[in-house]
Amino acid sequence: MKKLLLPLFVAALALAFKGEDKPAYQLFTADGKKTSYSKLLAEAQKADIVLFGELHDNPIAHWLELEITKDLYKTWGATTVLGAEMFEADNQAGLNMYLEGKIADTSLSKVVRLWPNYETDYRPLVDFAKEKKIPFIATNTPRKYANIVYRKGFDALNELPDSVKRWFAPLPIPYDSNERAYKEIFENSGGHGGQNLPKSQALKDATMGWNIMQNWAPGKHFIHYQGSYHSDNRSGITWYLNHYALEKGTGNAPARPKILVISSTLQGQIGTLNKEDNGKGDFILCIPESMTRTY
Repeated sequence: MKKLLLPLFVAALALAFKGEDKPAYQLFTADGKKTSYSKLLAEAQKADIVLFGELHDNPIAHWLELEITKDLYKTWGATTVLGAEMFEADNQAGLNMYLEGKIADTSLSKVVRLWPNYETDYRPLVDFAKEKKIPFIATNTPRKYANIVYRKGFDALNELPDSVKRWFAPLPIPYDSNERAYKEIFENSGGHGGQNLPKSQALKDATMGWNIMQNWAPGKHFIHYQGSYHSDNRSGITWYLNHYALEKGTGNAPARPKILVISSTLQGQIGTLNKEDNGKGDFILCIPESMTRTY
C-alpha cells in the first residue's frame, strides 16, 4: 500500500508546484473576445491595407509584425508594399539605395535617419523587404515640419519653399478637431498650445495616409507599421486614408480600400481585455506589462 501511495504523493506534489502557463501575448477581437493568430491572419489576408499599431519598445509587437508580414507575403506575393512611420519621406532615396543593394547596411545610417532601436526592431522588416524585393515606403513627414505646426499652426506650412512641400500631405491639411484622436490629445494636454498640438499629430497622420494612398491601388496590398496611437479606434491615419481614398476615386467608383487595424496594449494580466481597449482595433494585441522592453 505504501508503494502505491508514494507515486501518487509525488504526482500530487508535482501538480501543486506546476506553474500556470505564461503566454507572451493574447489576441482579442474588437469586442473583447479571445481569438487566435490564425483568425487574425485570415482576416488580414482579405484586407487591402493593414495598419499594425505597435508599442515602439515592445519585442512581442515587433516579432508579430515580422511574422504576419512574412505570412501575408506568402499570400500576396508581388502585390505587397510595406511602409512605416519610422522612416521620413525625405529619406526615401536613401532607403531605396539600401533596398536595391547599392549601399551596405553600414552606410544606411549616413543617408537615412534611423530610430535608436532600428537594428533590433525595424531592420528585420527592412531586410525582409530587401530579400523579397518588396517596396518599402518612408511615409512620415520629417519631424521638423510637425514642430513648425506645433509652434505656428498649419498656416506656417504655406510659407515654406515649394521644394520641401512634397515631404508632407498636400495643403491645405484636412483637419477635424472633433476627430477622436485629436480631441483626446487636446483634452489630455489640458488645452496647452490650443489646437496646434493635435494639429502637429494630424500632419503626421495625414502625410502617412497620403503616402500610403499614393503607393496603393486596387490589387495591391499595403502593410503599414506605426505607433498604436496613430490608428487606434480607426482614427488618425484611418480617417485620412478614407479621406484621400475618396479624392483618389473617380465618379461613382472611389478607390476605397478595405482597412484592417491592429492595436497593441499592455496589461497586468492578459486573460481578459480591459473594457477601455475594446474597439481600439479590429484585433487587439494584448501583452503583459512585465514584458522586456527593447529600450
